This record gives sequence, structure tokens and C-alpha cells, in this order.
Amino acid sequence: MSRPRVALAMSPQAAAAVFTPRSMAALTKVCDLAPLPVLDDLTTARAKEVLADVEVLVTGWGCPPLDAEVLAAAPGLKAVVHSAGSVRGHVTDACWERGIAVSSAAAANALPVAEYTLAMILLHGKHVLERARDFRRLRERGDWLLTSQEVGNYRRTVGILSASLIGRRVIELLRPFDFEVLLHDPYVSEEDAAELGVERVGLPELFLRSDLLSVHTPLLPTTTGLVSRELLSSMRPGATLVNTARGAVVDQDALTDVVRAGRIRAVLDVTDPEVLPADHPLWDCPNALITPHLAGSQGSEWERLADTAVGEVTRWAAGDGFAHPVRRERLAFLA
Repeated sequence: MSRPRVALAMSPQAAAAVFTPRSMAALTKVCDLAPLPVLDDLTTARAKEVLADVEVLVTGWGCPPLDAEVLAAAPGLKAVVHSAGSVRGHVTDACWERGIAVSSAAAANALPVAEYTLAMILLHGKHVLERARDFRRLRERGDWLLTSQEVGNYRRTVGILSASLIGRRVIELLRPFDFEVLLHDPYVSEEDAAELGVERVGLPELFLRSDLLSVHTPLLPTTTGLVSRELLSSMRPGATLVNTARGAVVDQDALTDVVRAGRIRAVLDVTDPEVLPADHPLWDCPNALITPHLAGSQGSEWERLADTAVGEVTRWAAGDGFAHPVRRERLAFLA
């Protein structure tokens, strides 16, 4: 087992958040780690000195682009291990053209997003937020036997838009429950859908039939505005749309209109723009829950990202392939 020369390239804040003393100790056991501070500017004299003999870069949020000029200063660089999700912001064409191996912790980051989604599906199936609000206002329980048949999670239909890493984790987490799960993804075959245990349907049917619909589509030129006014208007009255993907996948104006009209409920961890203006009408809609893009890894969950990165460096040092490789040909389908 070799001890590759490794450096951290990310913002100091990201390094402090993601790499705990335990994670750093685990990393230094399997590699020769360049001295801190981390590299957040790859054009400085110190950065070029570090890059001169680096074999693996462990990157994170805030890593500058690894362009041709940076790669020229790193002649021995063979691998990039990203301790977060998307590599689009820093892995450039120059990296792929040089044949640099790339790994990402996207799968590790998918789990808390899927957990958030599951929690929101279950909570909204029971109408928890509205009923808790009414309970606080009225301070009395009412006759529970008069509960509407619209409340509950038994035999509800959950729609998943895109079998992405996160979409697949949500499907996995839904298996113990009594849901009918629909999936729309043009790249998933009938056989693949059967293996996932879901029913493959067209996009209009997904919106027509779902009681709760969860969006997991990456934001690409072909998916911008994919969730259109027509699709949103076709949803069942009282249905819930959950979006943990990207705000621009959904027609924001159309969503605002159908939510304000009381036709559907919405759980939005992302919006377009990312933070809505202070006077945006969705803030005051009782049937909309807006959270500050918190579904992804936060707090203690950051350590899972670090553990994934350390695991990949360990595999590299042992001469094994990455467990979570990123392929250039798949970039068009990734967030």
C-alpha cells in the first residue's frame, strides 16, 4: 500500500466544517498530507509549491477551477477526490483530457436529502403542520373519528421525478411503507423500474396520479422549467409537491399561483431564486413550507462526506478503483 502525496483544496470554512480532527487523523494514516492551511487559491507561490508533487487533491466546497494553468503546476496529479456532491464547479475539461480520475461524495450527500424527503412525505401525509397549527390556535383536539379520509399514509401514491442518486435513495427508504410508488425517468427501462419496485409512467401521468410528488431532477438545460404550469395544474386538489432538487426545475410563477389558489401544498427546500424576495407571496401561504436549502448534509452529516473522501483515498493508496467514480460521459445527467 502506497502513501500518496495529498493536499486539501477548498475554502478554509469548508475544511473546518467537513474535516473534523478524527477525519484528519484518519486521512493522515493513509497518505502524506501536505501541511495546512488548505489551498483556496491555486495561483499563489505556496499553492504551486504544494501542487508540484501532489498525486491526489481532496477537494471541497470553494475549490477553485482545476484549469490547464493549475494542472501545469501539478504534473503528478492523478486523482481528484471531492468531499461534496457536484464536481461541475472545479473539474474542468482539462482534467478529463489529462485522464485524471475523479471521485465524489455525492452518494453520501444523497442520504440526508432522501431522509428529509421521506420525513416530509410522512408528515404531509398526516397533515401534521396544518393540524398542529390548528391545535395551537384552538387548544382542543376535536373528534378524531371525524378525521378526513384525505389524511394518512396508507395506500397513498408517491411520485418520484427522476431516478437520480437521491431519487433512488428515496425509493429505497419508501419500501417499508404502504405506498404505491410511481417513477418518471426517460432513462429508466421497464426492467429497471421493476427491479426498483416502482411503476414507470409518463410525465403527465406522474402528476395526475400522485398524492405526493417529489422532484429529484438535476438542473440541466433540458430540465429547466420542466415542472410546468400545465403539470402543476393537473395535480390532484390537496396533493403535495416536494422539491429538494433545484428551484429552476419548477416554473416558480406557476407554482406560486397554484399554491396561492390552495390547489396543492408545497414543501420547498429550494426556490428560484434560491432565497425568495422578502415580499414574495409564498412566504405567507399556510400551505407552503419553505426551508433554507437544509436537506443536504449539514452539521454532523458533514463527517459522512469526510469519511467517504478518506475511504476513497484509502482505496487509491491500495491500488483499488474508486467506489464512487465520476465518469465524464455521465456529466450531462448529473447535477
